[in-house]
Amino acid sequence: MPNRRRQPSPIALQQNLHLPRSHRRSLLWRWTRWLVVGLLLLGLAIYLGFQFSPYPRALLIRYGFDKGAVEIAHKLEKHVPPGVNAIVDQPYRPNDNDAKLDVFYPQALPTADVVLPTIVWVHGGAWISGDKSHVANYLKILASHGYTTVGVGYSIAPEHQYPTPLIQLNEAIAYLQQQATRLHIDPSQMVLAGDSAGAQIAAQMAAMVTNPPYAIEVGIQPTLQPNQLKAMLLNCGGYDTSLLNLDGSFGSFLRTVMWSYSGTKNFLTDPRFQSFSVLDYITSRFPPAFITAGNADPLAPHSIALAKTLTEVGVPIDTLFYPADHTPLLEHEYQFNLDLADGQEALRRILAFLQTTFEIISP
Repeated sequence: MPNRRRQPSPIALQQNLHLPRSHRRSLLWRWTRWLVVGLLLLGLAIYLGFQFSPYPRALLIRYGFDKGAVEIAHKLEKHVPPGVNAIVDQPYRPNDNDAKLDVFYPQALPTADVVLPTIVWVHGGAWISGDKSHVANYLKILASHGYTTVGVGYSIAPEHQYPTPLIQLNEAIAYLQQQATRLHIDPSQMVLAGDSAGAQIAAQMAAMVTNPPYAIEVGIQPTLQPNQLKAMLLNCGGYDTSLLNLDGSFGSFLRTVMWSYSGTKNFLTDPRFQSFSVLDYITSRFPPAFITAGNADPLAPHSIALAKTLTEVGVPIDTLFYPADHTPLLEHEYQFNLDLADGQEALRRILAFLQTTFEIISP
């Protein structure tokens, strides 16, 4: 048997205290050396992990984003009126644990088979975080005004990559139509909505619904027809990779989330990911849209560019943007802060836009 060096026991270490000083120094130096080598190897492993995978940074971002989203959802709770029913965690895709949705509708419906104009909302989270529960209170507030609202859960990156959320959203829409009466869904009066990454996913789905060659390019056959999709609610979205400021203060963050979602560090030149940039596929058949972003939102240029593109092709829009000197500065996702006058104004404008779109059935 070869000789193997065994680690000294605590008793042996204690006995070492009685060794001559020169021997103790030698042992101390040996242990210090191994500690330094271990720390250097750990540091190298962490560095390489950050260089060759988006996972380390993505998981750190996810932790912070989810924590903030929970806090925002909690603050919205006091604004939720009574009288809203919920049907939660409905599985819309077999054998997919991420594919569940929540439905909210007014409690005081005249009959059990009443269907209402329906808002299908895709939550945000930079494509790498978020949960449908984070927007549930906001959807309850919208539902209290005479709508059925739906929060769609979907798979996030980097564990799941583009176009997985689009595939799931498409199947969620099919499920809602199949279960329309039970869930108080009016399939003939649908709105797609979202915030941040969810706004991009919703806008991309609307573009596929209204631009068949684009749907073919993405590889998805929409389950919704253009005449069913009446309007869009798009909050603080990011719609075009060419507008990403990768060299600015948010550059590292943007590179991480795009690498995570696309599945490649070279997302700007990856042919498969070119279809992400929805502005290139907008047509005049795109539904009327409400678009907003705060004046301190790094993604505000995306919303402004989307509004410009829609106007150029003749799509009716309603926008809520703010001058650069507006105070307070309105950060990303400002619309969820109903303790803020500007958040309340965004909600009022959303409801007014919907009111002009539908003949609301009062509960």
